[in-house]
Amino acid sequence: MNFPEEFLHYVWQFRSFDYNGLQTATGESLKIINPGLLNKNAGPDFFNAKIEIGDTIWAGNVEIHLKSSDWLKHNHQINTAYENVILHVVYEHDVEIKRINNSVLPVLKLKNRISADLIKKYENLFLTLTDFPCIAQIGRVDEIIVNSFLSRTLIERFEQKTAPVTETLNELNGNWDETFYRFMARNFGFKVNALPFELFAKAVPQNIYAKHKNNPHQIEALVFGAAGFLNDHFEEEYPRKLKTEFQFLQKKYKITPVEVSMWKFMRMRPQNFPTVRLAQFAALIVKANHLFSKIMEIKNVAELRNLFENLPVNDYWKTHYHFKKVASSVNIQIGKTSVDNVLLNTVALFLFAYGKHTATQFYINRAIKLLESLPAEQNAITDKFTEAGVKIANAFASQGILQLKKQYCDEKKCLSCGIGIKILKQA
Repeated sequence: MNFPEEFLHYVWQFRSFDYNGLQTATGESLKIINPGLLNKNAGPDFFNAKIEIGDTIWAGNVEIHLKSSDWLKHNHQINTAYENVILHVVYEHDVEIKRINNSVLPVLKLKNRISADLIKKYENLFLTLTDFPCIAQIGRVDEIIVNSFLSRTLIERFEQKTAPVTETLNELNGNWDETFYRFMARNFGFKVNALPFELFAKAVPQNIYAKHKNNPHQIEALVFGAAGFLNDHFEEEYPRKLKTEFQFLQKKYKITPVEVSMWKFMRMRPQNFPTVRLAQFAALIVKANHLFSKIMEIKNVAELRNLFENLPVNDYWKTHYHFKKVASSVNIQIGKTSVDNVLLNTVALFLFAYGKHTATQFYINRAIKLLESLPAEQNAITDKFTEAGVKIANAFASQGILQLKKQYCDEKKCLSCGIGIKILKQA
């Protein structure tokens, strides 16, 4: 018996066993009218089942265990939540079980009723040491089945990612613009500099930039000053002016800069240096302050993308990756891949989160449409699924794949996965 209890849940739910001539452990005839509904919370495993034992029809709950004695190990004999169990389904029947009222609990033993082939299929999935359990079989699963389950995992992923958005929104008293601004800043830092970008955004709330929206120089001073990059001595005119401007603004708004040591430069392409990202972020604020409000109004994906393209980045950064470090030529615009990353991880997320928060399906649909229009992400995980024969057409599918891998494959939850269930059912 090399399988967990969840395997028996699958067997019972889909009646994947020989149910001809069923009998209880005491020899009474047994007929399954309805196996019930799988319960993933506390309590019996299946609710609202209906069975016929002898000449009597019973309606109630079903509990499933590998062995009858597991009932006692789990202390169900003293838990009134299990008093309405009408059938105990087990693989091995090793002890008679009685309810609290001392009545004997009917038992269905599944040993010798589950095909060896089905058990082998499950073991091949569950015991595999490959990157994901069904790596050898998923390419043969109907594309409709795969895409259908990826739709589910995509929604699961975005619902999970909505939780920190809601937390920050509550912290900011329902201010969507400021919440979006903080998450956008974090996104600009990618994984390496996400934290200092987030702290920098907290140091200078968005409403301060709004007061200087017609003065790009002051916005740049606020950005680089709050990020901690203007504490040095400079020879060049541009950083000297930024420093002078920030010294005034810092006192006016009581800004506490981020420790400059928090920013990471090592093992990064110069194009991704935080100084370049900050210059682009400042230009984005200059181009479109209160971004969330604008994004809510824009329905066209091309227009959304245009918000992050052709930014008015200061010409100083055409020849610098860092203050005091001259470069021959620098591409100061955000690359297409980075724009896609922002649209995926911030814009689509916030459209989804806003739709969920306000119970407005329109914005959820916009988020999904945006994901469908973005190219699929390419990384070690998506590459493995592609090699296994899965077609990943867009970001909607690649996000679904990432959730599938994390929440199902890594956790060996093949029996909760629509793809895994289909593989077990295949002849």
